[in-house]
Amino acid sequence: MNKNFKLTIQYDGTRYKGWQRLGKGENTIQGKIENVLTEMAGYPIEIIGSSRTDAGVHALAQVANVKLNLNITVHELKSYLNRYLPEDISVTKVEMVHERFHARYNSADKTYVYKIWNEAYSHPFLRKFSMHVAEPLKLDQMKQASSYFIGEHDFTAFSNAKSKKKSNVRTIQSIDFSIKDGLLEIRIKGDGFLYNMVRKIIGTLIKVGLGEMKAEAIPGILESKEREHAGFADANGLYLEAIEFK
Repeated sequence: MNKNFKLTIQYDGTRYKGWQRLGKGENTIQGKIENVLTEMAGYPIEIIGSSRTDAGVHALAQVANVKLNLNITVHELKSYLNRYLPEDISVTKVEMVHERFHARYNSADKTYVYKIWNEAYSHPFLRKFSMHVAEPLKLDQMKQASSYFIGEHDFTAFSNAKSKKKSNVRTIQSIDFSIKDGLLEIRIKGDGFLYNMVRKIIGTLIKVGLGEMKAEAIPGILESKEREHAGFADANGLYLEAIEFK
């Protein structure tokens, strides 16, 4: 009888082409985990992830589920995965869940955090894990701009052309800012995100913070549904931080 396991996963996405398994031999997070599980089980294994993070994006708490027809405990599964996965992927928690639990369909709100190193000099230890913006950012203007994203909107203008979703309407519950010792963190919580949506929102907020765009321009960009007006932030500053489930 299949057991359904819920995996909580952290990863440094720097050298990967994103979460989702692509063609054979492509370097993805899903592919790496499935390869280890397939070796363990002796038959092909497929896992289901909650969020398809892009190339270069990190995760503090990605969630996936996998059904295994094996007599194995959660402790044994966690130990095996962490023994054979690369050092930039860790399974922090394994739980046995109901057979109907589905990491993607049962996910509700997601929180992403974006990290910006906002000093004139580069940070040797954060350069792979944050976006460096050397010029001072006007936080008050960025906060004002962020308020226009809150609520339900059609986010076509803040998505990539690759988005194949039937609807581009999403709801953002909150956008919060915190800064300490030059490191700015922006947290975005919403019911779902289109392809590249978070990076485009953050890139637009950065443009506002640099004085390249007025905060009041955001409603017009949303309404226009034209993608060329939005900014675009680097992948290395973005982290999937938390996922809530129904």
